[in-house]
Amino acid sequence: MKALLFTCVLVPWLVAASARRSDQDSQLIPGSLSGRELNGYFSDNLQSRRARRALPLADEPDDSPIADDLPTCLLCVCLTGSVYCEEVSPDMTTVPALPKETAYLYGRFNKIKKIRTKDFADIVTLKRIDLTGNLISEIEDGAFSKLPLLEELTLAENKLVKLPMLPAKLSVFNANNNNLKTKFVKANAFKKMTKLVNLFLADNQLEAVPYIPESVRILHLQNNNITEVSINTFCRSNDTYYLRPILSEVRMDGNPVMLSKYPDSFTCMKVLPIGRYR
Repeated sequence: MKALLFTCVLVPWLVAASARRSDQDSQLIPGSLSGRELNGYFSDNLQSRRARRALPLADEPDDSPIADDLPTCLLCVCLTGSVYCEEVSPDMTTVPALPKETAYLYGRFNKIKKIRTKDFADIVTLKRIDLTGNLISEIEDGAFSKLPLLEELTLAENKLVKLPMLPAKLSVFNANNNNLKTKFVKANAFKKMTKLVNLFLADNQLEAVPYIPESVRILHLQNNNITEVSINTFCRSNDTYYLRPILSEVRMDGNPVMLSKYPDSFTCMKVLPIGRYR
């Protein structure tokens, strides 16, 4: 009778404990793998290692880890709507596959070399992308064309020579510390970006100032190779009453241009650009 009573008490307790473990599995960081998926991943990985041990020595594949072959949320920190992949080890050389609900991607200080059209094709929820400090030298046309909510794009400290087509709704674009050249950056590259507020193009190889939308408040062009400005660079030669009160900070220091030679080029602005005047 006592044995039966013990069994009746023990079995429900075991079921409850199992349920609690299941609940804990489901409480992992949103966007990361669940406990069952992790178990399946490691089980498959163990089977793969056993299979490799059965191979002849000459056929043994390289066992060094490759970041691109691992699930994103094992390499990165996945929080609700945000993915943090910073200084990933082993090296991350491509944009990782992202959870579909990702709104903010921080992929800084890796070794990503190229942005492909397919990298963000299915992630329509993205609002911010920060890929500072990679090795990006090429961006395929249309890589950002399917991101209707994208507001901030940071590509600073890469190896870009030219710019791709940019989303019209960007409010912040940062391409500081690249190798951008005027002949590869269209003069009207930013013309349709009517919501652009901060534009950072410092420390490049630009020889001319591109078209600057009227919505821009902060413009950084320091440390380029700009040699001249015209009255139409910031103002309008055919409209002496034209004003640009929104443009509150323009940096052109570190360029060869002598700004004092172009006094009529800044009459529409409430502040003078920072740069050489003598």
